Amino acid sequence: MLVRIMIVTGSLIGLAACGTGATERAATGGLGGAVIAGPAGAVVGGTVGAATSEE
Repeated sequence: MLVRIMIVTGSLIGLAACGTGATERAATGGLGGAVIAGPAGAVVGGTVGAATSEE
């Protein structure tokens, strides 16, 4: 179970960082989260995507 959580978290963070603006990162993270973990994953992925700063 712990391994699955780590994989999902890593995937969400990786997908959330895709995009040039906060809106694109939130959308990408939401879609990736939905594919991986359903509606709850979409919320988490979108939140992580919006909060991810591009450097």
